[in-house]
Amino acid sequence: MKQPNILIFMTDHQRADTALPEHPALTPRLTQLAAEGLSFTQTYCPSPHCCPSRATFFSGLYPSGHGVWNNITNQQALSRGLNDGVRLFSEDLADAGYDMHYAGKWHVSMNERPADRGWKEHGVSGVAGTRHGPDWEQYRRAAATEAEPQERRFGEIARHGYGPFRLYGSTGGEGNAHDERAIEGALAALDEVESGDAPWCLYVGLIAPHDPYAVPQRYLDRYDLDDVPLPASYADSMLDKPRIYKRMRDSRFGQLSPDDTRDAIRHFWAFCSYIDDLFGQVLDRVDALGQMDDTLVIFCSDHGDYCGEHGLFAKGIPSFNGAYHVPLVMRHPQLTPAPGARVDAFASLADIAPTLLDVAGVESGRHFAGASLLPLMQGQTPDNWRDAVYTQCNGVELYYSQRSVKTTDYKYVFNGFDDDELYDLRNDPHEMRNLARDPRYLPMIREMCRRMWRFAYEQADEHLLNSYITVALAPFGPAEAFRD
Repeated sequence: MKQPNILIFMTDHQRADTALPEHPALTPRLTQLAAEGLSFTQTYCPSPHCCPSRATFFSGLYPSGHGVWNNITNQQALSRGLNDGVRLFSEDLADAGYDMHYAGKWHVSMNERPADRGWKEHGVSGVAGTRHGPDWEQYRRAAATEAEPQERRFGEIARHGYGPFRLYGSTGGEGNAHDERAIEGALAALDEVESGDAPWCLYVGLIAPHDPYAVPQRYLDRYDLDDVPLPASYADSMLDKPRIYKRMRDSRFGQLSPDDTRDAIRHFWAFCSYIDDLFGQVLDRVDALGQMDDTLVIFCSDHGDYCGEHGLFAKGIPSFNGAYHVPLVMRHPQLTPAPGARVDAFASLADIAPTLLDVAGVESGRHFAGASLLPLMQGQTPDNWRDAVYTQCNGVELYYSQRSVKTTDYKYVFNGFDDDELYDLRNDPHEMRNLARDPRYLPMIREMCRRMWRFAYEQADEHLLNSYITVALAPFGPAEAFRD
């Protein structure tokens, strides 16, 4: 088989369940892609944040390997870019003769652009010079010119001294300006590759459905609020969870009534429908070029959104499933030969880089935290395939040390800042009952700590190794990595 073209369509904040055909979100083009291709139903990101997850996607490494831990574009950044010596799959493909094109969100390094890593740029964002978040002068002007709101307005959450946070709303008839430009760039890139002989790779990076869920009204009109249920975990009291979880829910998202919550979910679903139409524009152009069956199409997201689970929205701390579980759908007649198949084995965004090199026939010889998905794409599960997925988080803009281990049966979360968590996923799939304080589960906690520390050792994650009395708080320490 000749080297396939590669089309990567990455959204921002999209939950995994919205990519399933049975989900209420209306996404006919994605549903068609899944019917003709393959869905990975248990795909996870390494961190509940854009920058570290995207760096993992491009490098095949976890944050401890690539060096990006949180948002690189604000003053709380723990790093501004990738560690020295980190190589991205785009460089390998470019060296192998691929015609590389990039449109949309970057958000991997403030020191480099896509063009520095083998790509031709067609309008990119999240590059050097970008700043996210306000500065002192913005707050000074707000204090002088803006009165404090007397009550919460539609689609907003009131925050004294910060200004209101817009969670959802209608844009009338306008689409998302950033994403419309990204699609224009993608279509321009496809015009360029039309007459070329080299295989091509096109990355399209959207910011939808990132909050605020600001959606053209015509997409909202597709959904009846009465048809939107509250999540199964919505009524979680949070009394057995780390205090920051409850504080976040009660002081912010707790302002939303049940109907407000359902309306926010409706807007999120509508945003996914909007994304689907943009995705369709790119697919139609590839089809018009007559190259659809020569192209590996990948639809994915950098991380998820709680979307009402446990009464929360957005992402970050906490460590619930909604922020880490991401969509991954692929299509290529030869590489995914069983139309409509689903793979339930654990997959990771760290698997994408080695997978792309594998399907392109490119030898790299370097270490990846992930592994090629190609055998799974072709219906074969390697005997040594992973039986757990891991996360690495040192906080978002508030710094918290957090790691988790998830198997089919249990999920353990080490919270350096508060109580740990243990969930029996077979009997409690919505993570409602924290078992970490139950002494009957101490052997399981020890086993999960052993897994956590072994993974940390394998990935050179030394951020938790300090043995000083005030910070060495795991119930079982790093020596567990070396016990049988």
